[in-house]
Parts: sequence; C-alpha cells; structure tokens
Amino acid sequence: MLRAVVILLFGLSFIGLKAQTVTLYDADKTDKLIGVLVACDSPRVAIVTDANGQFNLTPFRGGKAISISYLGYETQNLSFSQIVEKGYSIQMQPKSLLMKGMVISANRMPISAKEATQTIAVISNEDVELQNPQTAADLLGSSGSVFIQKSQQGGGSPMIRGFATNRVLIAVDGIRMNNAIFRSGNLQNVISIDPLSVQSTEVLFGPGSVMYGSDAIGGVMSFFTKEPKFSLNNEPLVTGGALVRFASANNEFTAHFNASIGLKKWGFYSSVSQNQFGHLRMGSKGPDAYLRPTFVQHINGFDVVATNNNPLLQNPTAYSQTSMVHKVVFKPNKHWKLKYALHHSATSKYDRYDRLIETRANNPRYGDWYYGPQIWNMNHLNASYHKNTVLLNHLSISVARQDFEESRLDRSFGSDVLRERVENVVAYSLNIDATKRLNNSNLYYGIENVINEVTSVGYRHLWNNAIVSTEQGLSRYPNAIWQSHAAYATWNKPMGKWLLQIGGRYNLFGIDALFDTTYYPLPFTETSFSKGAFSGSVGLDYKPTENTQFTLNLSSGFRSPNVDDMGKIFDSEPGSVVVPNTNISAENAYNVELVLKQVIAQKAVLQLVSYYTYLQNALVRRNYTLNGNDSIVYDGVLSQVQAIQNAAYAQVYGAQVQLKWQLAKSLRFTSTFNWQKGVEELDDGTLAPLRHAGPWYGQSSVSYTHHPVQFMLYSAYTGQIAFKDLPIEEQGKPHIYAIDTDGNPYSPNWATINMKVMVKVNQNWSISGGVENITDQRYKPYSSGIAAAGRNVVLSLNSRF
Repeated sequence: MLRAVVILLFGLSFIGLKAQTVTLYDADKTDKLIGVLVACDSPRVAIVTDANGQFNLTPFRGGKAISISYLGYETQNLSFSQIVEKGYSIQMQPKSLLMKGMVISANRMPISAKEATQTIAVISNEDVELQNPQTAADLLGSSGSVFIQKSQQGGGSPMIRGFATNRVLIAVDGIRMNNAIFRSGNLQNVISIDPLSVQSTEVLFGPGSVMYGSDAIGGVMSFFTKEPKFSLNNEPLVTGGALVRFASANNEFTAHFNASIGLKKWGFYSSVSQNQFGHLRMGSKGPDAYLRPTFVQHINGFDVVATNNNPLLQNPTAYSQTSMVHKVVFKPNKHWKLKYALHHSATSKYDRYDRLIETRANNPRYGDWYYGPQIWNMNHLNASYHKNTVLLNHLSISVARQDFEESRLDRSFGSDVLRERVENVVAYSLNIDATKRLNNSNLYYGIENVINEVTSVGYRHLWNNAIVSTEQGLSRYPNAIWQSHAAYATWNKPMGKWLLQIGGRYNLFGIDALFDTTYYPLPFTETSFSKGAFSGSVGLDYKPTENTQFTLNLSSGFRSPNVDDMGKIFDSEPGSVVVPNTNISAENAYNVELVLKQVIAQKAVLQLVSYYTYLQNALVRRNYTLNGNDSIVYDGVLSQVQAIQNAAYAQVYGAQVQLKWQLAKSLRFTSTFNWQKGVEELDDGTLAPLRHAGPWYGQSSVSYTHHPVQFMLYSAYTGQIAFKDLPIEEQGKPHIYAIDTDGNPYSPNWATINMKVMVKVNQNWSISGGVENITDQRYKPYSSGIAAAGRNVVLSLNSRF
C-alpha cells in the first residue's frame, strides 16, 4: 500500500512538473516561436524559449508581471496564475501597423524605433521570403522607397533622395562596404550581399554621416545578416533551411542552404547560395528602341554582327554567383559575447550590356566589354559587453578586413587589342561603439578608424578569339592609401511629449598616392594630403497626442575625396578622358526634413515627409588641362581632358508619402510614393537637372494573410522624364533611352502589375512564387542600360528543420 502511495505521489509530482512547461505559438497556433524573451523583475528571472518554443514556468512562481516579448509581436505582461489559467499555452499577436519595432542603423545600437528621429524603412526577412528578390539590389527596390538603376543584369545601383553611388553608404553588420574606389558612376557592389543570408535591412534616409562618416549623404543602407541560435539546455539546438528557386525571365536557378548549431555557450551558423542567371528577356509591349536585333559574335578571329533570333533576349547578360556566410559565436558569461564572421561572394564575369549596345559608324562600338569576377571577402571579429558601469551600459568593438577585387576588360569592334584593368582594395576598419544611460537620457558615442590600400594594374592583351600575348598597360588608379579617423557622440532625451536628439562627428581623412607616368607625362609622381570635416545633427519629435507625431531633422553630411575622385584615368565617354587632380577637398551636404505621422481611426497610418538638401563644393567632372593641353590622344582618339573638381553646388528637394491601411484583420493596403527634384550648377553658372534625381516613383499593394496563405497584389510605377528634363550627361546616351517624336532620347513612364503568394504546407515546408510584370511591359528604369524583365514566373520551394 505504501509503495502504491509513493508511486502515485511521484506520478502526480511528475505531471505537475510537466505542466510547468509553457509553449508559445504564433497567432494562428501553427508555428512555435523560438527565442522569445520571458523576463520578470520579481522573482528576477530571464530566459528565452527553446527549439520547441517552450520554457519552464517554475522559476517564475509567484511572479505578478512576467513580460513576454518577441520581435514583430506585441509584448504581453501576464502573472504566473494567468499563464496557468491559459493552460500553459500562449498565442503571440503580430504587431499592428501602428506599432514600432526595433532599429539598429539610427545609432549603431539596437533601440526602439520611437527613440529614433530619423526616417527609417525596415525590410524584414518575411518580406524577402514573399518577394523572392534575386539580388540585394532587388531586395532594396522591393521596398518602394529606393530606386534601382541597372547597367547590366549583374548590377543594381541604389538611388536615395537624388543621390547614389559614392553619395550613399552600404553597411553590412555595421561595417561600411564603401571603399576608396567607389565612383560617381553607377555601382553594383551591393549585389555581393546575399539576400538569403540577410535577417533584416534598414534604409536610413538623409545624411547619416554622424554615425557612418563619409559618403552617407543621401542615406544609409544597413544589412544585418542571420545569427546562430543558442541552446537553452544540454542538448544541441540544430536548425536550418534550404531553398530552390526558378524564374522564367532569365532562367534563374538558385539553390540555398543554411544551418545553425547552438550549444549553451557556442553558436555556429553557415549559409551557402549558388545563383545561375541566363540572358534576360525583356517584355513584348513597349518601345522598339529597347529591342536587341543584333549582337556581336566572334568567328574565326573576327567580330561579326549576327542576327538575334529573339530580339527580346538581351544577349549577352548571363552570369553566375556564389555567396557564403559563416559565423562562430561564443558567450563565456552573461556579460560578454564574441563573434567571428566570414563573408564571401564571387561572381563570374558579366557583360556591360549598356556599352555593348553602343554604336559607332553604324557598327557596334565594342566587340567585348565585360567585368571580370567581382570578389568580396570580409573577416569580421566583434566583441560585445553588457554591464552597467560608470562609462557605459553596452560596448561593441568590431575589427574587420575586407578584400575587394574587380576588373574591367574592353575591346573595340574589329580590334585585336583587349584592355584589362584590375583593382584590389584591402579595407581595414576598427569601430568602437558604446551607450550610456544617463538621468532620463541616453548617450551614444564611439570612434571609427578606416584604412584602404588600393592596388591597380593594367594590361594590353593581343586578342584573336582568345588572349595570345600580354604586355603591361595603363592602370585605372595610382597605388594609394586612403584613411579616415573619426570620433562621434549622439545624445537623446525624452521630455514628455518631446524627444530631442543632438549629435556630432569630427572626421580626419587623407590620401597618399604614387602615380605611374610611363604612359602619360603627369606633372606629379606622388601626392599626399590630409583634411578634416565636421558633421552634426539635431532631431526633434513632438507628439501632441498618441495619434499624431511631428518631426524636424536638421543634419549635415560629407563625402571625402577618395582615390577614384583624385587619381583615375579613364574614358568617361567617347571624345573625353578623365585625368588625376590632387587639388580637391570634401563636399558637404546640409539637410532639413519635416515629417508628419498621423494615425487615422486606429486603422491607418499616414506618413508625410518633405526634405531639402544643399550640396556644397560638389565633386563633379569638368573640363581641365594636362601639361597646358586641353586635349590629348587617348586610345587612339583625340579627347577633351577632364578632371574631378570642387566646381559646383547641387540642390535636391522632394517628398515621400506612405499609407498603411488595415482594411480588415487579414487585409492590408500599403502605398509608397516618392517625388524628388534636383539641379546642379554647370560650368557657365546655369542649372541643369541632377543626374541621380530620377522621376517620381512608387509602389502600391494589397496583401491578404490568413494561415496558411499569404497573398500580395501590387503595382510598381514611375513617371516620365522628357528630353529637355534629362540631365546633360544622360542626353548624351541615346542608345539606352526610348526616342521621342522629335528623334530625341527620353525616359518613358511605365507601370507593372505583379502578384506574389506563399503557402505554408506545414511547419517544415512552404511554397512561394508569383508572376512579375503580368502584362509583359517592355521598360527600362530611368538611366538603366538594360531593360527590365518581361513577364516573369517565379517558383520557390522552401524547407526548414
């Protein structure tokens, strides 16, 4: 009898123990939520849910206010007894469109979005899963707030508020990707980032130089990559996923795999993606000027103009890419976390399509023009420290080395000389960022040191269907060292209905360069200069009611001259050549921004943003002399000498409008509209349209979410730029534009209708896809050399474990 009682009591205690396990689900109770923070002040306990979305309630016994919080979901505050009454099962509700989450880019540290005065757009991992962007450039474009220009399929140059290329900044896990050879012409470095390895992306609009230094004039694009998950017990936590995707417009095939292994103190994460892109097919309805009726073939050592059997196929545009991310994270104790990350990306060679459609004397101008493999490696070591001390509450130290390799090869039609230029940049950086909680205010401060080593070589190859022989040739840049050293501080203080934020940064920068005078008799063989720049910002939020918010931002930014500005020799266009100029200094931007955010009937949020930016001492290309000559023979052509100079000013003003409207519980309407106008000063003092201030553009969508289906119907659209409104530089590129009735180039308006859908088959499998450009429009985004994809059927199969 006694034995039976003991067994019974033991069994009841076991049942009671099991009953202390709480499981957290999403709103539809279909997915268990991993990594949810559960915390209580009394008793003082903080844990996160395990791989099964569970946590042990026992340590919280007697707790009156147990906080349950998870990114993207509303925080719940429950007592111990309330959790028991819920049957140890809790459903988390997604944040409504009225709620704000966390952002990192504003102050280089995670903060609540309500503490940031800057305008920031967030693109989540869930957005990426539904949209299926092929590249990181496409990911940015899917937001409807960033305009993407493409010169070739292996491209994507973001434009933000009238600025682009080296006047906007790219950061990966807080490390600046911009380097000393980022040029003013369109760039494609952003495609080195694998969108399938990105957890979230933040776009900060307007100058961000206080936190990020040089180049952050138009905005900052911050990519935050995925991290390993830690185990909460003695059992390893193994999670991961895989994806295969096909797209019809370019016969894309993408394969991706990622895995995370988590122990209590160690975490490991790996991600690998392989992309294959065929020649891109344009749409069937649009300007005939975009068609590709012919292309160059190499036959028996000769260039031959061949007929393209399918003029919609943009040949050659195919390329491939491999991307990898590997991370190791170690938490020795509750205060420290150490992380090492290796990023790698390499493309195949890819053709510069906009150059291959140029003509000269009724023949193609080029027989070949392509980029060699674009290779990017980053080794990143980070140490973070969380503890309340006299000087700080949170410290982050990052040391990184990035290796960039890029090359360009071109050969005139019918020529047997293939020119090649190869550039390598080694970028070292040290970032120390700290926060300190003061009396009802916060201080963010830190230092940044960046050194770029640039090596540039040139070759002349004798070509006959292949390279026959090679000799040294003219390099694109001098061998140089570019450096930047800075300290910054930002302070914010909430004051009832007001929030004040003030920041400042002082930056020293300089270049040391050695010039090769073998091919051109430059008046100097070396140069060295060092200068400084100050940036500041003031932000003020005012919330007269819970539903209304006004924001005023005053900020300045700068761009220090880099090696591309100071030292390059290249042909900018037929008949002109850019030569080095060492007498240049930083350009400075001054910005004012007004924001109104209004909640309407607790169902919609309307955000109105207006801004004005003045760019002083703008670095622009202007006519120049070399050894007293205004023209030199370059590549066999008498060419006007030009150089980058602080010779102009520019102005940009515009507006952004965004509406989010919750039509019903599962139905949402979202619309984003961007309008900007920019002008720059010309040689004669007159004003002309600014090159990167594109047409108005926007995106509107209706989305429906009800488990297991997520559906979105949306339209992307942009306005026209007539010939008279095209920038002078763009008027000289008739081969990339449509032709108006007067025979002049112009950029037509266009609109596409698109559909995306994702179905969760179960917790482990989902299918996503859709149809882009349903009506098969033939169009080119402004300033793009390649036409966008025609009707494109996308199908993706995703698995998780």
